[in-house]
This record gives sequence, C-alpha cells and structure tokens, in this order.
Amino acid sequence: MLSMVGTPIGNLGDLSPRAADAFRAADVICCEDTRVTSKLLAHLGISKPLMRCDENVIAQRAPELVERVLAGERIAFASDAGMPSVSDPGQVLVEQAREAGASVEVIPGPSACVTALVLSGIPCDQFFFEGFLPRKHGERVRRLRRLAPVPGALIFYESPHRAEASLAAIAEVFPTRMVALCRELTKLHEEVLRAPAPELLEAVRERGELKGEMVIVVAAPSAEELEAWDSAGIIAGTGFAAVPATAEDRDAALTGAIKEALAAGDSANAIAKRLSQQFSMKKRDVYARVLELVE
Repeated sequence: MLSMVGTPIGNLGDLSPRAADAFRAADVICCEDTRVTSKLLAHLGISKPLMRCDENVIAQRAPELVERVLAGERIAFASDAGMPSVSDPGQVLVEQAREAGASVEVIPGPSACVTALVLSGIPCDQFFFEGFLPRKHGERVRRLRRLAPVPGALIFYESPHRAEASLAAIAEVFPTRMVALCRELTKLHEEVLRAPAPELLEAVRERGELKGEMVIVVAAPSAEELEAWDSAGIIAGTGFAAVPATAEDRDAALTGAIKEALAAGDSANAIAKRLSQQFSMKKRDVYARVLELVE
C-alpha cells in the first residue's frame, strides 16, 4: 500500500490518529524533507527509515517505490505540511502507482488552501487553486490577467518576502476585488488581513514584511468584470486564452513558455503544474519537456 499522508500545517494537534497509524505501519516513510518529518515522528514517538523524495528526485525514485509497493511493502509519503501533491511533491508517485496497479490510499489531513479559503470569509462555492505566482512582476500580471475570468475565488500561496509584490500585482489587475491575506494558519499568531486589493496592499506596506507562510484569497469577479474580460477575447469561465491550433504552434508556444519560466527561476515542478493546466496536457509530459530544455 502507498499511503499519502496529510500532516499539520502548524498545530500538531491536527494530526489524525489514522495518519499516526499509517506512519507506524510503514516499512519506509518518504518525505519532502527528512529533518521536518523526523521532528513530527519524534513528537509521535515513532522511529522509521526515512527517504528524501522532494521535487528534485521524486520522479526518479517513483519507479523503485512503486515496485516496492507491488512487492508487498507499505510506504507512507508526507510533504513538509498539508496534503501531498497540492503544490507539494507526490502527484507523480500516485500517478505511476495507479498506472502500475499498486494500491493507493489517502489519509486526509489539513490543507492550507482550504483552511485559508474558509477563514477568509470570501464566498467559496467555487474556487481555483493556483499555488505560487511567477517571480517577476510582469509575469505575475500576465498570469493574473489570464486567471481574471475564472468565476470563483482565486487562491495563491506566497512567501513572506514576496507577499507585498504579489499584492501589488493583484491590486493592479483586480483593483475592485476583496482580498484576504491569511498567515500563520492554525498557529498561535494566526491572522487574516482582509480589504479591497489596493487597501490591503497599503496596509501591508505600512506594517512592513510579515512573518510566516501565507495564503492569499481573491474574491470572484463581478458579473460586470466577467463581461469585460469576455469582451477582451478571453475564454469565459476558464481564465485562459485559446491555445494554438496546430501541433507545431502548440509545441513552439509551450517551449517558449518553459524557457521564459526557467529564466525567471521557477522550479521544474511548478512550471509543469502551471503549463499543464494552460496547455491541457499531462503534467508528466510537460515535466519531461522541461527537463529536456534544462539539459
């Protein structure tokens, strides 16, 4: 059995008894960072072999891990916090296990994106999880414009030193939308800052750099805004412009987008995740193309 285990995003009390049982039953625990997971296991009083499987090596180790599951071993996988595969390593391992016919289970646990969405007070009947925005301002703005017509709340992860820059891009593209900045989720100093995008940006600038991992939630577009974006030629309800019609044009566009993202310093996993959505391709195919261009 391959067990994908959700782990706390801050408060260790959120670890479920089933997650602890999965760790105790595992022959090996694969994790994003052995130092982080070893602390969690020490809290539980569990000692197990650990194997590092971060985004840089998980694709190479996945075949071996799947073979071990098929041979009868129990393997648990955990990212540093939250649910594996959700803006964290894990998806490629589950995909290969499914294709090989190996048994897979998910041990549900905390998720920063869902926690922030509910905590924000922003309507969440529909939402789109983006993960991290590009590093450069121009690329952030272009990406936000592509997401503008999505008829639901938008959720972004962000680090403390980039939060202000991301809020500046959001205020530029969505000046009338309500935005919530959620930080230190489930921890002692949990906080939600909520205001129209320009006002929130100003409030953050006045406070200076905030600490802790952050989630930004942007309200859905109004009917008037949707109509405006639709008139601009964006596919209504998707946030994406039409992809090139021919295979040659599509490949050229994909190659250009990958090179641009690599130049911006984005990781291969982040590029594959974002562009697989944009070009309606399998993530592993885009990931393979990224590796080709890196080499």
